[in-house]
Amino acid sequence: MSKEPVAVVGIGQTKHVAARRDVSIAGLVREAARRALDDAALTWADIDAVVIGKAPDFFEGVMMPELYLADALGAVGKPMLRVHTAGSVGGSTALVATNLVAGRVHGTVLTLAFEKQSESNAMWGLSLPIPFQQPLLAGAGGFFAPHVRAYMRRTGAPDTVGSLVAYKDRRNALKNPYAHLHEHDITLEKVQASPMLWDPIRYSETCPSSDGACAMILTDRAGAARSPKPPAWVHGGAMRSEPTLFAGKDFVSPQAGKDCAADVYRQAGIADPRRDIDAVEMYVPFSWYEPMWLENLGFAEEGEGWKLTESGVTELDGDLPVNMSGGVLSTNPIGASGMIRFAEAALQVRGQAGEHQVDGARRALGHAYGGGSQFFSMWLVGSVPPTS
Repeated sequence: MSKEPVAVVGIGQTKHVAARRDVSIAGLVREAARRALDDAALTWADIDAVVIGKAPDFFEGVMMPELYLADALGAVGKPMLRVHTAGSVGGSTALVATNLVAGRVHGTVLTLAFEKQSESNAMWGLSLPIPFQQPLLAGAGGFFAPHVRAYMRRTGAPDTVGSLVAYKDRRNALKNPYAHLHEHDITLEKVQASPMLWDPIRYSETCPSSDGACAMILTDRAGAARSPKPPAWVHGGAMRSEPTLFAGKDFVSPQAGKDCAADVYRQAGIADPRRDIDAVEMYVPFSWYEPMWLENLGFAEEGEGWKLTESGVTELDGDLPVNMSGGVLSTNPIGASGMIRFAEAALQVRGQAGEHQVDGARRALGHAYGGGSQFFSMWLVGSVPPTS
């Protein structure tokens, strides 16, 4: 039996900020869910199941929050699933919901991801003590900085590339009303003069710590036909994982990332991603990961990703726009960051991205990764239904 075509008919986000003191976690997630329902012109009664995701529970100190959030998300008496794949969880959550519709288990599914980082300290939560890791680093940046250095040595990339990415994404964020960071006085010189946190990663080349939530309504072909707005159609989606550490692991370009992208392209009939994909929302928490992932995802040959960035290809008006919304560098409620990438890709092909819309975007890729570059999730969405 063929899969049911899956459409994104509703998208909702909160305004992402450093601290949402005015709402509980329940209030935060309900805000995003209501906006997605309104976008789809649906009510809670139209939802058959809820799939929710977030990063580790110790980030807020609320264990199994999905249980207490069922009421806020209209899930009382309905199936509710929780997904967890570290930082990629927002993308994985959307894919689990997608598969429920594609497999005709449910007709219409609400999927949502969130984080309220202000209620904990993710920086130190990610600084694990002996025997889990050596006491040589602090936070995710300390873990990833050596891999950035390895990329620079491997490719000969100049040390200015990271600042170019940060400057681009922060300018893009100014066009996105939901983005956390709106730095109206941003200049390339200010990025390059910001303090060095984890050599070679500067302060302005890192993601913020955000409170926020993102929700989407996924439905079948019949539901899409009733939608008052153009849907985004899922053409392909995949998850892959690999251990954090193993002999021969390539931290610069993980095999799981390559395999995940290849599977999505196969499903979507993408022969040349550089030519066939119009826009990319890529999970870039530290600016150097843009050129690294451009290679990992097949948009550039090995060693050539930084050249796309440097030449302006990834600018909003470039040949392959990347992180039109401002990306993770501008908004980072960890559990939701991957879903935001998926949702922003869907907004592009629906023609509803506002000031950061890419003209004529027909196919867009949403990408997320998590853990020690070990979990990957991606989807490819289009403006028309898939052909098969």
